[in-house]
Amino acid sequence: MIPLTMAGNGNSGTIVKITGRDDVRQHLAELGFVMGANVTVLSEITGNVIIAVKDSRVALDRTMAGRVLVDPD
Repeated sequence: MIPLTMAGNGNSGTIVKITGRDDVRQHLAELGFVMGANVTVLSEITGNVIIAVKDSRVALDRTMAGRVLVDPD
């Protein structure tokens, strides 16, 4: 289990846990970051990432991406 900030470009995985306060987890869930969803890191620059999740591309800053823990494929 690693945070999205450490996944690296082109790597994918399955979301296994989302940490943070309830409002933060709710916001991420509204963006498509739910447990069991497959995600792919499209681009990573200094911890900020662009991620493909559920047929969408979402940009997250380092703090938010660190809250999403994935099991790499």
